[in-house]
Amino acid sequence: MAGGGDIQWCFSQVKGTVEEDVTEADIISTVEFNQDGELLATGDKGGRVVIFKREPESKQSMPRRGEYNVYSTFQSHEPEFDYLKSLEIEEKINKIRWLPRQNAAYSLLSTNDKTVKLWKITERDKRPDGFNLKDDEGRIKDPNAITQLRVPFFKPTELIVEASPRRVYANAHTYHINSISLNSDHETFLSGDDLRINLWHLEITDQSFNIVDIKPANMEELTEVITAAEFHPSMCNVFVYSSSKGTIRLCDMRQRALCDQHSKMFEEPEDPSNRSFFSEIISSISDVKFSHSGRYLISRDYLSVKVWDLQMDSRPIETYQVHEYLRSKLCSLYENDCIFDKFECAWNGTDTQIMTGSYNNFFRMFDRNTKRDLTLEASRENTKPKCILKPRRVCTGGKRKKDEISVDSLDFNKKILHTAWHPTENIIAVAATNNLYIFQDKDKV
Repeated sequence: MAGGGDIQWCFSQVKGTVEEDVTEADIISTVEFNQDGELLATGDKGGRVVIFKREPESKQSMPRRGEYNVYSTFQSHEPEFDYLKSLEIEEKINKIRWLPRQNAAYSLLSTNDKTVKLWKITERDKRPDGFNLKDDEGRIKDPNAITQLRVPFFKPTELIVEASPRRVYANAHTYHINSISLNSDHETFLSGDDLRINLWHLEITDQSFNIVDIKPANMEELTEVITAAEFHPSMCNVFVYSSSKGTIRLCDMRQRALCDQHSKMFEEPEDPSNRSFFSEIISSISDVKFSHSGRYLISRDYLSVKVWDLQMDSRPIETYQVHEYLRSKLCSLYENDCIFDKFECAWNGTDTQIMTGSYNNFFRMFDRNTKRDLTLEASRENTKPKCILKPRRVCTGGKRKKDEISVDSLDFNKKILHTAWHPTENIIAVAATNNLYIFQDKDKV
């Protein structure tokens, strides 16, 4: 896998409608590749899950090499109403996580604000035929009319992909679920909301264990909430969770059943020179991800991405500015609520590059080896096959050069919150409102 500075990213595909008027239900709310990258799932605000499958690679055939096409679409969650609290429960899919494949079927976990579901996706290309007691339409035959014994057989049919709910993990969260994470033991997973994290067994739906609870006895004393949580990729007893105060706590479930006391806390002391009214808001961590190796963590706050070494909790080993030019715009971003946007971040397969989103449908790439960074745009204007993406630059002051865009002309309604990187190849998926863009390394097309 090439380094970020060496990759020429080019357009591969775009999924979704071209219309300017976007229906709220069609806005993509999560993107996730499965373990081998052959499947790509998206969830939207309408409670639907759309799964794309990669076509077999072939240099001669069309579609072009390894394109992703719709494999299955199903309604994962429906809108509900909590009569006890008089609250509507949105159908919006907050997170999707794939389970490792055990047989011919695929499995994934999806969650809205309150309920996690385990879905099984199966293929069927044969159906039983040649029954003795039924005719071809399925009607029961008159037993007296049966003169010979037939041996039933399987008849080939058009491929049907079915999604069926296998488990429903409900009634365990008082607050909104923001995270689900499968454990490396492949038997348990966690679900985290604003104040609590629960541990589930995949086979048991009516019982979960509370492993983190930061709810104070008096809610007026509440000072922070949980923003994200994730299991370590190989150590089944270790998980981390981030908070709205900019801290990341690492917990070890071997120490105690309720992980009130963390094993390590990762926090960077604030620079007094940058202290402002917005300091606490922009330090809130919106996403945290372990590297594939399990040695590092990345955390995304409003203006930056930080890389942490698990061996050193005093400060991050790397900090990458995502859109530092917005620091002077925080007041207007606060007024239009953009300052509360929750951007996700992603590692590439070799933990050498990091990707995260920004505004104006820009997304950022950081190469950890060369320290080079790149700003690219997900736009319908660059949708010619194999069209190489031109790096974009934002003019922060002074005279604007050609090809630069002024900070004042950035569109804050167009934002890349959700991104995913193929686990082994240079293929990325970027959600821009109701469109899913897929880009890949030019050399692979």
